[in-house]
Amino acid sequence: MRTTKQLSITLPNEMAEQLKQRVATGAYASESEVIREGLRALFAQEDAVERWLRTEVVQSIEEMRADPSRAISSEDMRAHLAELRKQYEVDRRS
Repeated sequence: MRTTKQLSITLPNEMAEQLKQRVATGAYASESEVIREGLRALFAQEDAVERWLRTEVVQSIEEMRADPSRAISSEDMRAHLAELRKQYEVDRRS
């Protein structure tokens, strides 16, 4: 029994050219190998986000429900983010 399945895909021209370049440089043996590696990276990223949501985000929500005084207002959050952005701009110019 086969362990692979042949598919036909359509890519934008730029992506198709980048895929072919990776094979041409010898970084990958075939176009299929490039696609498989990309899918492995996508699946790993999705798994990491799912783990983060289930652990850290759920834990934070449960902590907030247990002690609502830890929450900050949306206005305070906006001010905090604006300050972070301002600092980022200053650091970037330095």
